[in-house]
Amino acid sequence: MKRRQFIQNTIIAGVVPLCGSQDLNPNGVLGNTQPLSVNEQEAIATALGKKGTYNEAQAVYTVPLPRNDLKVTVKGEAVPISFGFGGWVSFKKTVDGQQTVMMSDTVLLETEVNPLIDATHAAGLEISAIHNHFFYEQPRIFYMHLHGVGTVADLAKKYAQAIGNTKLFPANQPTPVAQNGTTPLTGKVLFDLPALDALVKYTGVVNGPTYKYTVGRDDVKIIAMGAEMTAAIGLNSWASFAGKAANAHIAGDIAMLEGEVNSVVRTLRQHKLEVVALHHHMLGEQPRTIFLHYYGRGPATELAKGFRAALDQLGKGGKKTDEMRH
Repeated sequence: MKRRQFIQNTIIAGVVPLCGSQDLNPNGVLGNTQPLSVNEQEAIATALGKKGTYNEAQAVYTVPLPRNDLKVTVKGEAVPISFGFGGWVSFKKTVDGQQTVMMSDTVLLETEVNPLIDATHAAGLEISAIHNHFFYEQPRIFYMHLHGVGTVADLAKKYAQAIGNTKLFPANQPTPVAQNGTTPLTGKVLFDLPALDALVKYTGVVNGPTYKYTVGRDDVKIIAMGAEMTAAIGLNSWASFAGKAANAHIAGDIAMLEGEVNSVVRTLRQHKLEVVALHHHMLGEQPRTIFLHYYGRGPATELAKGFRAALDQLGKGGKKTDEMRH
């Protein structure tokens, strides 16, 4: 079933069409997604010229696409690319196992947005969202979500074609420069990780000078383009910390159902966190999912309290997951 027809059927019926009785177990719960084979994973890595990681539990293969060519400041202070300026592309089978879904979030300068739209459509893929994630950043950054449905090899080739002439393509990224023999401080040194973990009630992941939490929405079943959305393919709330413990930056995203939006907004403002953007990431998903980006500055422990308070507004809460290199 083609993606466009799938969305039309969903809207008309008001439910997600499932192809074949094998999609449901006797309790009416969606069955497990079929895994991506080693050959399929290798096809993605070959097309992009870069290996990714496979989340076996969620059957998702992800290639990180950081914009290491950029030097970004927020409120005039330099922040690392791992703070929130890394894109990604992920692949996952549909529930019926007949096709594969590709989803991607791309990090772009203003002048790069429309050329990538044209290249994406020329490659046979689609755009699902364009928006900001930050205030106060220089240069100004936009995020564009791409998606498609097909075979793994075909999707990987189409995606490589779409981004091939951009800085998103791994081969077009600069080689990391040595730090003159010095070792940069990592998030493990910059922040009191046990104190943050105790407040957030999850364990984060150190990524260079940043510390990041990624929390899934395992309390809901969300289907987009025939695939079950999980944390590893973008259905997650996250918080990234940069700077120092006493004067940190926090930036992140909250994945919400429609009825949760205003309670999350209210909670973030009560904790002095700025609401930066409110938007969708996907098309045709059921139930509808809204994403909110936020930013804050202050003691890391106070910022962590705000993130935890926002998570507390979300249904049953989330489940610890592997880091998405967002």
